Amino acid sequence: MIRSFRWIAWSALSLFLVFCAAPLKGQLGNSGSIDGVVKDPSGATVPNAKVEISNPVTGYRRQTTTDNDGIFHFSNIPFNPYHLTVAAGGFASSAQDVDVRSTVPANVPITLMVGAAETSVTVEASGPDLIENDPSFHTDVDTTLTERLPLESQSSAVSSLVTLASPGVVADSNGLFHGLGDHAENSFSVDGQPITDQQSKVFSNQIPLDSIQSIEAVSGGPPAEYGDKTSLVIKVTTRSGLGVTKPTGSIFTSYGSFGSVSGGFRLAYGGKKWGNFIAANGLNTSRFLDPPELHAIHDKGNEENFFDRVDYQITGADTIHTNFQYTRSWFQTPNTIDNLNIGVNDPITGNPLPAQDQRAKINTFNIAPVWTRLISPTTLFTLGAFVRRDVFDYYPSRNVFADGTGFIPGGSSATLNQHRTLTNAGLRSDVSYVKGANNIKAGVTFQHTFLTENFNFGITDSNFLASLGCPNGNPAPDPCAVLPPFDLTAGGTLFPFRGHTDVKELAFYGQDTITEGNWAFNLGLRIDLYRGIVHDWQPEPRLGVAYNIKKTNTVLRVSYSRVLETPFNENLILSSVGAANPVVLDVIGGSSLQAPLRSGQRNQFNAGFQQAFGKFVVVDADYLWKFTHNAFDFSTFANTPIFFPISWRSSKIDGPSVRVSMPNYHGFTAFAVLAHVRARYFPPQIAGLGTSITTTAGEVFRIDHDQAFNQTTHFQYQPWLKLPWVAFNWRYDSGLVASNPSLDNFADASGFLDADQQTAIGLFCVDAGGITHTATLTTALTPTSCGPNPTSSDAKLLNIAGPTFDLDHNPTRVKPRNLFDVSVGDDNLFQGDRHRWSLRFTVINLTNKTAVYNFLSTFSGTHFVTPRAYTAELGFHF
Repeated sequence: MIRSFRWIAWSALSLFLVFCAAPLKGQLGNSGSIDGVVKDPSGATVPNAKVEISNPVTGYRRQTTTDNDGIFHFSNIPFNPYHLTVAAGGFASSAQDVDVRSTVPANVPITLMVGAAETSVTVEASGPDLIENDPSFHTDVDTTLTERLPLESQSSAVSSLVTLASPGVVADSNGLFHGLGDHAENSFSVDGQPITDQQSKVFSNQIPLDSIQSIEAVSGGPPAEYGDKTSLVIKVTTRSGLGVTKPTGSIFTSYGSFGSVSGGFRLAYGGKKWGNFIAANGLNTSRFLDPPELHAIHDKGNEENFFDRVDYQITGADTIHTNFQYTRSWFQTPNTIDNLNIGVNDPITGNPLPAQDQRAKINTFNIAPVWTRLISPTTLFTLGAFVRRDVFDYYPSRNVFADGTGFIPGGSSATLNQHRTLTNAGLRSDVSYVKGANNIKAGVTFQHTFLTENFNFGITDSNFLASLGCPNGNPAPDPCAVLPPFDLTAGGTLFPFRGHTDVKELAFYGQDTITEGNWAFNLGLRIDLYRGIVHDWQPEPRLGVAYNIKKTNTVLRVSYSRVLETPFNENLILSSVGAANPVVLDVIGGSSLQAPLRSGQRNQFNAGFQQAFGKFVVVDADYLWKFTHNAFDFSTFANTPIFFPISWRSSKIDGPSVRVSMPNYHGFTAFAVLAHVRARYFPPQIAGLGTSITTTAGEVFRIDHDQAFNQTTHFQYQPWLKLPWVAFNWRYDSGLVASNPSLDNFADASGFLDADQQTAIGLFCVDAGGITHTATLTTALTPTSCGPNPTSSDAKLLNIAGPTFDLDHNPTRVKPRNLFDVSVGDDNLFQGDRHRWSLRFTVINLTNKTAVYNFLSTFSGTHFVTPRAYTAELGFHF
């Protein structure tokens, strides 16, 4: 099998090099093109005709003019239906609909009839223009939204955009989002390049938002070309400079709360046969991550992004595209008040300990060349390669004893450093064929991922071994015979963990989208072969049906998908084989020996509809059922920042998602996304190192990304183009599950949490005399602070379940929150023509709501949402 993989990889690479050496009009994986010739009734071509395409739902709009031969061309068009209009002097205007669903260029011949001269074209949406006869539920987002939508995070703007704009996405801290009830089971397809590793800013660096032209977030049944992690498939089309004969771009800078300073530029330039688009930006802030305290402590960070896309059309049939990206981020690990080590002494010297000073750095590099050959007007061949590399470094405090002394309940008792690399290299090739009712695509993808995990670990709490039953001078056999050499308080040294492995993945797929009358069918089959620490393979049928009831502007759809979910790569070696090391086993817990992680098997069912109401509103709704055997989750290594994947026996996730869109009406646009997703997991844990989640044998529990309800409402208004615009968000989250088992009731919470943690959530109780007792930084509540039977008790930021606590039906949750954001801007301050100045002012969390994403999560700890934050941005556009 290994020889077969090598043969396929080298053969594909050799083929790629041969073609590149030869002379090389197709598009990248997530975009198409529209070509056409405009003629008059006699067949003569019409030069200088105005051609426009638009999509009223996304707001996408492009214009061009025909050349001397009457030819027009639109490139890099996101997959969507478009309304195409043509106008020329002395002719009546012409309009028709064009559905772009393939990388094969759409050829649109147009004949203009002689009539009154047209000087302008007015496009109005209608019911048929608003709906798509597509069996898969998805959300389209264009730059008309991204350039004005108030986003919470500058350093993970893509995550913020997807969370706000796509239904069923649960917001979590640090740029992490959970698509439709799953933990980070999201994949990106950037111009066809698959990226299935985690994109949270504590794991990797995302593609910069400046580089994105449009996003299609597929939350329904995934087509066969997408595998691995498919709860949410985020198809990204990047910006291009192809055809931009006059350089265009912008330079911008901003300043805001927390000393946040950013700046950058975008530049597109090229010609008819080549183009280059560059985006570069940088950010420096004192609130880089979401901190565990309301006020950020030790939370500085910076990020630098560079993205470059080069397009070159060598012949009329051959085109080369290449994406480059380099991103570097450096950030501190935010401290709690406890991490300041006030009143704590160094166990060796006896001197006062400084505050904790842990930091991290991530370098991300990506290059992805793609060659496309238009074999015929109906057939396009694509061959692409890619290399993406993440280098993650975690640094301890300069005084290692500042990293953990054990005085924090549930806190770390250790120091560590880590160097982790993930290199993903691969080849992909596909053939697209469009003719008549058929839109066929067949392809193969090979990926080779190289993983290296190195970390050093040392015990910094002099009481840690005693807590395991290892009294001084009387060591027990195990773990007391294994861990003492790594007790730094007794002169020990750091324990080294070293791991390296590689993962090979090979996927074959074929799919056909058949449109016949009012019917649309998605028929596909995918076969995945996974060769990592374990070996798995699976055939995966994908079926979808949609029916368009044209009289009522209604689309009904249903789909089934079988998916092989591959394990997370981050710290996969530690989780899968680490338990074979006695030190790792004893730190986690002696009974924690588990099997290596295998792939998960999922059956997914979707049913939904799309309904247009006149030309003003379109409603898109979907209900999903996902049944997964071997369901993935994460845990932590000894309460340190090392997160590793685990898996449970199975999971069941279901719930409705709705998106309501209102196209532009006299300058007003709006949308709302709503979802209710249940995420239930079934023990026992079957793979990975042990987890800190404990359940009664066989008891079903809600995972900590289960949320009963969330919604986002957004609107933009600009009455006239020469006036400023305003954009507004209202986000409601009913609250994630607080998975820590010590928060079931007031007695447990007050007995387990220290003063700082109690104060953070506003823990309180009311005694028999009606007096309210609230925790403070200097006074922690105890189970008896309000007597043996307090009349009430709870927390301001948590809904503590109390006597009715149930892991499945009534877990402790973060309290609901309503957050409001607003932006006001002017895109042309001085009404310039060629050169424009813009000014934008944004307020995040307008009402200054105090809330948390999560509290003492077994995966990521505690994180507060952003308090009220202001940002002003000035831009120059040319």
